[in-house]
Amino acid sequence: MASQSAVPPSPTPGLAPAASEGRDSGSSLQGGQFAGAGDKIFYWGTAAFAGVALLLCVLIGLNLYRAAAPAIHEYGGAFLKNSTWDPNTDVYGAWPYIYGTLVSSLLALVIAVPISIGTAIFLTELAPRWMRTPVGFLVELLAAVPSVVYGLWGIFVMVPALRSVQEVLKARLGFLPFFQGPAQGYSMMAGALILAIMILPFVTSVSREVIKAVPRTQREAAFGLGATHWEAIKGPILRYARSGIMGAIVLGLARAVGETMAITMVIGNGNKASLSLLEPGNTLASALANQFAEAGGKQLPALMYLALTLFGVTIIINAIARLMIVNMSRGMAGMVRD
Repeated sequence: MASQSAVPPSPTPGLAPAASEGRDSGSSLQGGQFAGAGDKIFYWGTAAFAGVALLLCVLIGLNLYRAAAPAIHEYGGAFLKNSTWDPNTDVYGAWPYIYGTLVSSLLALVIAVPISIGTAIFLTELAPRWMRTPVGFLVELLAAVPSVVYGLWGIFVMVPALRSVQEVLKARLGFLPFFQGPAQGYSMMAGALILAIMILPFVTSVSREVIKAVPRTQREAAFGLGATHWEAIKGPILRYARSGIMGAIVLGLARAVGETMAITMVIGNGNKASLSLLEPGNTLASALANQFAEAGGKQLPALMYLALTLFGVTIIINAIARLMIVNMSRGMAGMVRD
């Protein structure tokens, strides 16, 4: 009997575990509530950041429209087609500046894109390992050079050298409308060249990262089927990376369209839309930089109309490029499924 009374009573089965489970479930429920609140804060916080970016674009557009409203009401859509810009008679037209912006930017892409993509392919696929990092660093260093430095280099180095090149082009190809006029150096050709040099590091850097991101299996599959280096690059590697490379080209185009200081210093600042690359030209950004400080009367709203036009051209170019990237991505997805 004594031995039986010495044995402590056993707890009721299930009571202690149930209590501990209750405590665990309560703590996990509380943690879940905190986690849910954190997710909501994170979601709305990032949504607010995205909304701020969108709001800034809308506010910039509205403010430009408000400042340009007098010119919009007076000149209307004819402002975009008129080729005369004369502050003395208050006659304003934006076509020479629109033409100069588009031609200089597209010429810069024609020059820079093959060099940029070739450099990216070399650094990613062909260059020795000891060369990739220093050469890549030097290329990306070009992006850190201020635009005014490019402009000064263009004035003192590029333009004098370009005069002799233009004289040869005029002598040999002067029968073409693209190489007519005086070989004075300051010209649309000089503006396109300086833009090409400035956008080259942007396109190269982004293209290089995109090509590096191509899965290793794509390369191994191509080499396993007996493809040469060239066949592997032009086939699966560039096909896989083409949407990203297109994005790099769009980035370079946006940089070229908005460039102001460097191109203002070398393009010649002429107010005529000419087919000749030897003639001085002008862009929307350079016209604003040259005339805004001294503008008054009707010229100021006309310049704000130019700024609104530049804003619209940038949005249209990026929208078209974005649609091209989406179509390319869909095509790639279809190829992967097939």
